Amino acid sequence: MVKDIQPLNEKETRGGFGEGILEVGRKNPNVVALTADLLGSMKLNAFIKEFPDRFVQVGIAEANMIGIAAGLTIGGKIPYTTTFANFSTGRVYDQIRQSVAYSNKNVKICASHAGLTLGEDGATHQILEDIGMMKMLPGMTVIVPCDFNQTKAATIAIADYEGPVYLRFGRPKWPNFTAEDQKFEVGKAQILHEGTDITLFACGHLVWIAIEAGKVLEEKGYSVEIINIHTIKPLDEAAVIASLKKTGCAVTAEEHNVLGGLGDSIAQVAARHTPVPIEYVGTNDTFGESGKPLDLLKKYGLDAGHIVAAAEKAIQRKKKA
Repeated sequence: MVKDIQPLNEKETRGGFGEGILEVGRKNPNVVALTADLLGSMKLNAFIKEFPDRFVQVGIAEANMIGIAAGLTIGGKIPYTTTFANFSTGRVYDQIRQSVAYSNKNVKICASHAGLTLGEDGATHQILEDIGMMKMLPGMTVIVPCDFNQTKAATIAIADYEGPVYLRFGRPKWPNFTAEDQKFEVGKAQILHEGTDITLFACGHLVWIAIEAGKVLEEKGYSVEIINIHTIKPLDEAAVIASLKKTGCAVTAEEHNVLGGLGDSIAQVAARHTPVPIEYVGTNDTFGESGKPLDLLKKYGLDAGHIVAAAEKAIQRKKKA
């Protein structure tokens, strides 16, 4: 039953990154951390205390940080760059494209404070187009974990994953429900609950909201499949196709613009292999605004109620097909 999925606690996903980089730093001496004047926000204090000689503070110079990181890989280092998602992508897209993606450098671009749940900092910081920007770069891996434990596991796993990675996570405390001892597998979707009437594909913070929506749908008598697409690229196409063939319709849910994000990736697979009704839950070609995270999610249509409505619409479309 979907209702059996319960949170262990509430923790910031960025805190999972902080614990993860400390742990992987202890395991791998080539791991180095860089930040653009945001070491506290990025939870790097423990790493810096233990490995002061493996930390670079570049100041408010994000483009320079990307260039330094690319250079460090030539000497065999595994650089983790850290700043807010807006500054990790929009501000430095040219440097990432030329110095990291085109050159296939082993840089891990770690981006916090993504999406509407950044909250009060408002539209200038709430980037909602970064998944699309990064997944379009050839060779770039894009990972959006769902909670503290999964962010920690992903942070550790990408050190052994060769090639450029974009790791996206958030600011607020959030339900932490995945296993503490999990092994993160890049490119492998996580099936949280199996069902036959509708598939809910989600990433990041919206995975928990999809679970909440699944509980409501289950109470309404629907059999709900819930899949955490923590790796947007490379996408687990086999898992997507298998689920769509089983349920015959889907909802995608993401803290991102519906243009270019998870939903478009799922729809492309469906169009090629098994066309079915799909409804998108995400921001609709808009910027955000200042406000409390949960209030913003509700206003912009990213809460459980909107996922439930989208699921019922998709099911009705399936019945009419």
